[in-house]
Amino acid sequence: MPVIAPWSASRPASLPAQSRDVDGAMAAGTTVDHLTETYRAHYRSLLGLAALLLDDTASCEDVVQEAFIRVHSARNRVREPEKTLAYLRQTVVNLSRSTLRRRILGLKLLSKPMPDMASAEEGAYARIEQDELKKALRKLQRRQREVLVLRYFADMTEAQVAETLGISLGSVKAYGSRGIAALRVAMEAPA
Repeated sequence: MPVIAPWSASRPASLPAQSRDVDGAMAAGTTVDHLTETYRAHYRSLLGLAALLLDDTASCEDVVQEAFIRVHSARNRVREPEKTLAYLRQTVVNLSRSTLRRRILGLKLLSKPMPDMASAEEGAYARIEQDELKKALRKLQRRQREVLVLRYFADMTEAQVAETLGISLGSVKAYGSRGIAALRVAMEAPA
């Protein structure tokens, strides 16, 4: 198994991108040219590796490209440049596993039953009722309509309605009560 510097973020941020080898000298890691050359030479084998783990070509290509990007961004962590291919392979395997985990999670979420949805017929009836309510509201006296709309559609308290309309709290209660009674009669009347 190749010796590869760990991917983990446990490396302190204060360390330089290059690591020190056993003698204390700076280890350069792999170069961009070497990485690119390795990637080009072994692209098909990396794609084949991903294909053994995943089921569709597009995902395999995405995984291999993502592996190159990740290894490229962490190329200074590869202690021995000749191990670049091993690093790419391991990254392809890890990304393939992650892709499969996301798919499994997605399938689990999709297998949960969807919440009950109103049928098209129910939606049509609701729309008709809304239209009837709007027509009945338009037939109310202006103050009754204002009080009901602010109270029930704008979700204001009676005190807020009184302040907004500049009327007393008792008036809000009276207009509201009379408005609801008028709406009840209008909604129960045959159309």
